[in-house]
Amino acid sequence: MLSYTTYHHPESKEWVVFVHGAGGSSSIWYRQVREFRKHFNVLLLDLRGHGNSKPVLKDAFSSKYTFDTITQDIVEVIEKENIQSSHFVGISLGTILIRNLAEKHPKLVRSMIMGGAIMKLNFRSQVLMKLGIIFKSVIPYIVLYRFFAFIIMPKKNHKQSRLLFVNEAKKLYQKEFIRWFRLTSEINPLLRFFRGKDIKIPTLYLMGSEDYLFLPSIKKIVAAHTVSSLCIIRDSGHVVNVEKPDVFNQKSIAFIYQQFIIQ
Repeated sequence: MLSYTTYHHPESKEWVVFVHGAGGSSSIWYRQVREFRKHFNVLLLDLRGHGNSKPVLKDAFSSKYTFDTITQDIVEVIEKENIQSSHFVGISLGTILIRNLAEKHPKLVRSMIMGGAIMKLNFRSQVLMKLGIIFKSVIPYIVLYRFFAFIIMPKKNHKQSRLLFVNEAKKLYQKEFIRWFRLTSEINPLLRFFRGKDIKIPTLYLMGSEDYLFLPSIKKIVAAHTVSSLCIIRDSGHVVNVEKPDVFNQKSIAFIYQQFIIQ
């Protein structure tokens, strides 16, 4: 089972589950935990192979991960904690896992907050992925990861986010990185399906105004999906929860409270 941490609120019955992206860990939410704990019960988890969720014996015999198997890891934690439904907060690839979880287990998801959401790979993104596939076995993974981090977060004000993710990625093993990178083989059809289906679960997209790879597709999704909304955070890149934590926290918490009024 995944390594995870829970924080129980003395009064609230609402749960918020945080899902980090590839190469990160639950530590990337350090600027969210204190504020969210004031309002809700909080669950932080480390995806398989990340943080304190070290590779287990069964993974050693599995050359490929899938979005469904990784999503099921999250469901196992939620079921163990007997959480009937939760608000989910994700960043980057974590938003794909949350959307997949909502598809497979919609009753578990009260709302979704998608930071730096990935819902379409543009031409430049797809070129990057193909280069990664070609070189993943011959170039040290951390070199590839640094390169990808710079392409996704190129500006000077993105430096903190780049360093945070690269430092977390250093804790991965080469084989673990390759397993995660192979997820790209199934990402395009999955994202196409997500874009085409309005799941009708309240969703807030929090995107940096400088997230040039992924923001354009999110604008189109929000225009097409009935219970989705978009907040563009000025002067921020891909990792909005790190670059603009105060705005991220305020918008996210207000959105969760808004669900109480709606329901």
